[in-house]
Amino acid sequence: MGKFVIQPHGRLQEWVAEEHGYFTDEGLDYEFAQEWFAGASRTTSAIQSTDSAPEEFKSGALEDMSKGRACDVSGACHWAVNDAASHQTSGKLWAAAYSVSPAGIFVAPDSDLRTPEDLANVPVAVGYHSGSHYSAIQGLASVLERDQVTTTFAGFPYDRVRLMLRGEVQAANVFGPQYYLLEQLGYRKLLDTTFMMGFFVSNEADHADTEAYFRALERAQRDIDLEQERYKKYWLREMPEDLAAIADVRRFGPGERIVFQQYTREMYDATQRWMKDWGLLDLDLTESRYADSVLV
Repeated sequence: MGKFVIQPHGRLQEWVAEEHGYFTDEGLDYEFAQEWFAGASRTTSAIQSTDSAPEEFKSGALEDMSKGRACDVSGACHWAVNDAASHQTSGKLWAAAYSVSPAGIFVAPDSDLRTPEDLANVPVAVGYHSGSHYSAIQGLASVLERDQVTTTFAGFPYDRVRLMLRGEVQAANVFGPQYYLLEQLGYRKLLDTTFMMGFFVSNEADHADTEAYFRALERAQRDIDLEQERYKKYWLREMPEDLAAIADVRRFGPGERIVFQQYTREMYDATQRWMKDWGLLDLDLTESRYADSVLV
């Protein structure tokens, strides 16, 4: 049996678990994936509408999971994990836990956009088929008419931060460390888009190893809840050098929080219906696929 390969997700829990030896305590022979999706970047010299985006922008968390990630466990928004698991191609959704990430749509400090309603027909920079994409739609739909919700694809999370800093987009939906960085730099949040994350487990992953991984994360989560200041240094672990140079992580919050409760059939089915309603899911929903899509 090979090492259990963990793909970090731009959060604190894995690094806290490693610091305290929780993975080893649980008997896990592990390593971290060399390519970290959360810290990746793409060219951002041109931003495209959702219809005209080039193919390199039309690839996000969903596509990355569907083609098979080079790891045993990874994270993504629950919409994308739900969809990828429904196709049962390379992995399934771990149903014994999920997480919740702070997120929001930000504008520049001097922007004329002041209220959520001002975002009507404003292209909000998001990542394709990723949490920033789906949560932007969900958040905007709560304050705007459906035909006023507008998004534009802009690469990975840190790409959107750079675009905001260069003034190349009017608004961007960001989460976790990107959220905290823009907040630190004085960018204004017009709409909160906090959303759920899911865990995607490879079909090849050992079940006992997977359970050990989550036991270690649960211990790490308690540490973060108790003394988050001690662990904020780990925000820099997956942050690109140019942005880490201007980040003051003392001002950051704890970020994504793992909830060790069931991702239920009702949650799964409601997510599928919402995605279908917005044309984001191409599946026949005559019956629930929950039992075939999850690991418990």
